[in-house]
Amino acid sequence: MLMRLFRAALLIGAAVLPLTAQAQQTPAPQSTSAVKPIAYTERTLANGLRVFAIRDTGTATVSVQVWYDVGSKDDPKGRSGFAHMFEHLMFKATRNLVAEQFDRLTEDVGGYNNASTNDDYTNYYETVPANHLQRLLFAEADRMASLVVEPTSFASERDVVKEELRLRVLAAPYGKLFSLYFPEISYTTHPYARPGIGSIAALEAASIDDVRAFHATYYRPDNAVLVVAGNFDPAQLNAWVDQYFAGIARPDRPIPRVTVTEPERTAAITRTVYEDNTPLPAVLISYPIPADRDPDSAALAVLNAILSAGESSRIYESLVYRDQIAQSAGTFLDSKQSTGAFAVYAILAGGKSAGAGEAGLKAEIRRVREQPVTEAELSEAKNQIITGVLNERETANGKASTIASAVIIDGDAGAADRQLAALANVTAADIQRVAKRYLTDNRAATIRYLPATPGGPKGDPIDVAATVQVAALTPPADIKIVAPATAAERILPPPPAAPVSAAIPAPVETRLANGLRVIVVEKHDLPLIAASLVVAPGGGAVDPGNLPGLNSLTAELLTKGTTTRSATQIAREIESLGGSISSDIDWDGATISVGVKSDQAEPAMAILADVAMRPAFAQAEIDRARTQAIDGIGVELKDPAQLAGIVAARAVFGNKPYGHVLTGTPDGLKAISRADIVKSYATSWRPDRAALVLVGDITLAQAQALASSNFASWKAPALAAPAAPAVRASYPAPRVIVVDFPGAGQAGVVVARPGIARRDAGYYPAAVANATLGVGFSSRLNQEIRIKRGLSYGAGSTVSARRQPGPISASTQTKNPSAAEVVGLVVAEMKRLGSEPAAAAELETRKAVLIGGFGRSTETTGGIAGLIGGYVIDDVPLTELKDYAIRIESVDPAAVQAAAAQLLDPAAASIVVVGESKLFIDDLRKAYPALELIPASALKLDSPTLK
Repeated sequence: MLMRLFRAALLIGAAVLPLTAQAQQTPAPQSTSAVKPIAYTERTLANGLRVFAIRDTGTATVSVQVWYDVGSKDDPKGRSGFAHMFEHLMFKATRNLVAEQFDRLTEDVGGYNNASTNDDYTNYYETVPANHLQRLLFAEADRMASLVVEPTSFASERDVVKEELRLRVLAAPYGKLFSLYFPEISYTTHPYARPGIGSIAALEAASIDDVRAFHATYYRPDNAVLVVAGNFDPAQLNAWVDQYFAGIARPDRPIPRVTVTEPERTAAITRTVYEDNTPLPAVLISYPIPADRDPDSAALAVLNAILSAGESSRIYESLVYRDQIAQSAGTFLDSKQSTGAFAVYAILAGGKSAGAGEAGLKAEIRRVREQPVTEAELSEAKNQIITGVLNERETANGKASTIASAVIIDGDAGAADRQLAALANVTAADIQRVAKRYLTDNRAATIRYLPATPGGPKGDPIDVAATVQVAALTPPADIKIVAPATAAERILPPPPAAPVSAAIPAPVETRLANGLRVIVVEKHDLPLIAASLVVAPGGGAVDPGNLPGLNSLTAELLTKGTTTRSATQIAREIESLGGSISSDIDWDGATISVGVKSDQAEPAMAILADVAMRPAFAQAEIDRARTQAIDGIGVELKDPAQLAGIVAARAVFGNKPYGHVLTGTPDGLKAISRADIVKSYATSWRPDRAALVLVGDITLAQAQALASSNFASWKAPALAAPAAPAVRASYPAPRVIVVDFPGAGQAGVVVARPGIARRDAGYYPAAVANATLGVGFSSRLNQEIRIKRGLSYGAGSTVSARRQPGPISASTQTKNPSAAEVVGLVVAEMKRLGSEPAAAAELETRKAVLIGGFGRSTETTGGIAGLIGGYVIDDVPLTELKDYAIRIESVDPAAVQAAAAQLLDPAAASIVVVGESKLFIDDLRKAYPALELIPASALKLDSPTLK
């Protein structure tokens, strides 16, 4: 539970050197009382279903979640990955619902749904407009009681899961390390050893009878938790729960439970493996830890934050920042119902060895065992966790997940708040004690993950140990085979109730004398503030042609030292407040973002101002950031989907803005000098081109005072800001490019062409057309490629409307042999949308997807700040915030067809396929005889022709 509770806090960033005594004061730890306990009601139906309700009348949505106490550890013998595959099948037909009707009930009304399979549970969750609550309760009850399993859906969804395995495990660099080898090496006896994704062979072995037996065994009311959070009437909720769930029978047979105990590891083990598609060596060390409900979990969570949360954490500071051994490094606190795992890992920097990474990780573990952490580190870690928990609880979905996870993992809904309160009592002695107890050398399981070379060593086998104890699934004797109801018998979902009005952010804008825009949105439900300083125009679009990545590197360096603070001090000071700071590059602008509790706004804003106004651009920091960027692009180029996107941008835009790699290429990054960076900063980072966005628990007067006190002294240069690049009038001719990527686990497919500018009057019809083509599970591309044919885990499209016309692209990943077929499907759907009018009913659902996504982005402080920042970068008037839904709704079928004919015509699109070309090129060449074949090793990313 603690792993899940503190996950948001631990994703804040990475870390740096501790400050000297004179540079830093120990921050006072925030009281955990700042996080109000989640107020919920609880009851249990006669059939055993546990029901929790969390009411929040301040939202216009409601989250419905059903968590089942069954996960990958319960996979039957010989069927690893089965619980996960079954999760997919729960979205198919029930007695009263047709296949994919869950998407009709959620996505098509502006909500969303999803599910996940964990070692200990499988959860299904939806967020919808509050007036659709009854419909979701009806649907969840129907699939609990009467799932239909039939051969066509079973075969198709099994193929989809195979594609997911290829996507996450086989195609992605380090996919095998984290998805397969980490669990396999961590356990010798407990079924946690089996990867939740399974294997192709195990998926092939599953049968329909297995599926029906699994549902009958585990999908029952006394093995489930229902949580409803959001805007609802409590009495009405209880009545609906009784109406739809109370009648589901509770079987009179026991639920099989895993009772295996993982033995104590007493001798260290090390395995070395060599894998294809590994751009940099990696090392991972796993240590067993107790179950999440153990009293030591709070201390382990704080230890985890000290080691890896933010750029002031120990592992980041020593391995990534100071010694530059690793390109990235971090930890996993994988706590569970039973024995969990604590892992430390490093992806090594270019030219560094796995041995150096292993030594560096073990040195940090040894240090935390042998020396007490400082009070400053202890306080900082607690503050980060508290802020992360507040962020998690901004939404109904987050609160519902917190309660459900506590029930399933710890057996008690109150565990989440009690564990949070326990943080206050964690001491430096506790940190050292748990490190000595659990992170000892003899309890370590180490994986050295190295690039394979032709004719090179084979390495050690890593697999599920033969001693892992798993049980076969005994089918219940009374399995009922459910068939879809006839039209006359089918019970339709109830109609929606009256809509609940959603609040639209109302930004208030003022301007300082130096030209800085100050944009404020008050949101007082939680003590949080999100602040963003946005500069535009600028960004990657103004990179010189010979220096791709210049503005990205400049933005990255802003938080890496000022004339008054070192990079170390910036990280330590902001993270000691429980906050985070980051910089980000966009094609047409750049942003520095800060997130913090509202009572820490004043010191946080001082840091933000210092970073924006007084960057030092020290040569040592430039060299460090450049090296990390080069290593990062090296990893991206080993991912077929990412490489396909990079190649497609070059094909569409050539040597013009938006054509190069936004974060730079190895050769381009090496050519950037400090003088180039200083000039880039002076051009873009000036108050008359900037906007300060403040969202959260702050008044307009407070925000204006903070802006004035911190930024009024920022002076605009005397020279006028340079003009934005001229809008281009022509584009390169379309190309069909195959990049041969030997050993690719999947083929990445992109079909892309020039699109539209965000301020163009045709943007809203284009957005609806694109949503119809490829936004959401019910979009045409996903229907054709995933749902009907099982050729991909997902397919979609984007309209990247920017200051200038950006790309419109459709993309997916598929097994190599089906790449040509998928290209044909994408092209056909793009063409069809412009040649045939879409039905008004279909367009209404796509409009709901867009409006619902827009609404969800306004539920959190960070979401609102990001939305407004995007408007600033794209030069969109803030008045469009209140008009967005109206303008989407006003788009009619004729406008969609016209937009599709103009902007989605595949005749003007370039087609890029990255994969093992020998498996698909002959089929693709039949349709495109003039295609170009380029070996991945021969790609020239700095050339507009790629050659």
